[in-house]
Amino acid sequence: MLFLNKILPVFVLPLGVVVLLLLFALWRKQRWPIVVALVILYLGSIPFVGNRLIGWVESCHPAVPLAQIEPADAIVVLGGILGPRVESGVAPNFLETSERFDAGLALLRAGKADRLVFTGARMPWENTATMEGDELKRLAVERGVVAEKILVTREIANTASEAAAVAELIKVQSWKRVILVTTGWHMPRSAYLFKQAGVDCSLFPVDFRFDRTRPTAAIDFVPKADAWQLTETALREYYGYCFYRVFR
Repeated sequence: MLFLNKILPVFVLPLGVVVLLLLFALWRKQRWPIVVALVILYLGSIPFVGNRLIGWVESCHPAVPLAQIEPADAIVVLGGILGPRVESGVAPNFLETSERFDAGLALLRAGKADRLVFTGARMPWENTATMEGDELKRLAVERGVVAEKILVTREIANTASEAAAVAELIKVQSWKRVILVTTGWHMPRSAYLFKQAGVDCSLFPVDFRFDRTRPTAAIDFVPKADAWQLTETALREYYGYCFYRVFR
């Protein structure tokens, strides 16, 4: 199921569709697939499209002021925060999702919960000695968090297994409700999976990418690599959400 969930979307994302169209054009010796492929390439790579697609996904769960979050038993920070591992004493490689880590610490310091939970992210094809959650715990302790306040779940492979692992931890700890922290575009799928796992949680989405106050400009129609990434991220999240609605 993990392999299907990770590989299947490649064939329905813009890049996969473009490749299939070009292969079809070569096979059938026709030009229209090339034209369609170029249109998809252009639309998928302009900020006007990428920003609005990611904004559409983010709009499902708008940002919430920290002061409005009700206290809970624990703060759950979803994984996918760290990049390649580094040697001890070297600054960590944070990914673009590092706001998840910072938000978790901010909620803890604001007294929204007494426990901070990191998940044991480690993909099956990665050869690492430790889980991401263990490294995040170490970094949190370095920033002043008491080690006894931090828990790490069992090893997980994706968001669905994160939800299952947290549900198990909640049962063991006799918790009633947690605060779920993840990136804005990742929250719709995460919230659904945690609800399906029976986890009662308040949602605290962070790291929003679409600026709704910024007016549209001519530059928004010029292709950019980061706009293509936003397009694929938004569509991947939507496909992932639909995948779990069908297969769970």
